Amino acid sequence: MNYEFMEALDELETDRGIDKEILIDTIEQALLSAYKKNFHSEKNVRVEFDREKGDIKVFSQRVVVEDYDVYDAFLEIELSEARKISPNYNIGDIIENEVTPKDFGRIAAQTAKQVVIQRIREAERDIVYNEFMDKENEIVTGEVARVNRDLVYVDLGRIEAIMTKSEQIPGEVYKAGQKIKVYILEVKSTTKGPQIVVSRSNSGIVKRLFEMEVPEIFEGIVQVKSVSREAGSRTKVAVKSIDEKIDPIGACVGPRGLRVKNIVDELKEEKIDIIKYSDDPKEYIKASLSPAKVISVDINEEEKSALVVVPDDQLSLAIGKEGQNARLAAKLTNWKIDIKSKSQVNN
Repeated sequence: MNYEFMEALDELETDRGIDKEILIDTIEQALLSAYKKNFHSEKNVRVEFDREKGDIKVFSQRVVVEDYDVYDAFLEIELSEARKISPNYNIGDIIENEVTPKDFGRIAAQTAKQVVIQRIREAERDIVYNEFMDKENEIVTGEVARVNRDLVYVDLGRIEAIMTKSEQIPGEVYKAGQKIKVYILEVKSTTKGPQIVVSRSNSGIVKRLFEMEVPEIFEGIVQVKSVSREAGSRTKVAVKSIDEKIDPIGACVGPRGLRVKNIVDELKEEKIDIIKYSDDPKEYIKASLSPAKVISVDINEEEKSALVVVPDDQLSLAIGKEGQNARLAAKLTNWKIDIKSKSQVNN
């Protein structure tokens, strides 16, 4: 241990933000364990790290006790013996003697190096964790590192993220080296470092894609009020404009449909219905069943349920294949929706 080592600790503090005092305290604890392990010491010892020179010293410690009251000679010393060393000692004082072994320097250097390496790893993990915590619920671009059964590992630069089967778009094929946009669903802190779970199927990615493609949404002029999605198949997005001059649906579709087309392309041809949000539940429910036409909507506020009547030729369109359109509309509006044709109601 020397000046160079202390300079290295100073650099770690400056460059990586690792507190030198905390690091030295950790090194001292590690050296204490190393001393007891390598020298089979039963003594109560203290390791001292010289902050200026980087020198390491080991001191044995014994407590001053009453004469004839010594229980363990390694840990205690009689008052009369202590006063032979110094007449100022009293019961309860600690007497220290340097017991630094000759070859302890080598062990100390190895131990300190291990502690520093471990602390650097922990600091890097903390940096990565904090960086991605700030990106939770955001979209990032990564590269498929490898595919292992149902898991897709995505390289995000400083760390690999995991995309489980449930977070993948059904039917989408992932290949190593492929660039993909993913939604950071969760950032966990584990004993092995940060673990990042990403998604392509979460509805959050749709909202973020609209924010990226539609300036009016990014600026807050148009708001995405709700998103319901069945990944790989269809999504409904409810939007509202806070400026009467701005058509929220037109803003999202974009010139020649380019904005929504870019989102559809990113989601591998997933169908996207953009509907106008309304504070009036009847109007909102009616719009949510687009592209089907609706005759009437009767609502029950207490049960938060609605009876929707549609023309006979619109019933299958309103319900959708395997009930998808009705299901997405119910999820979008957060209302229970019962759809009936005009003839069903009249009979």
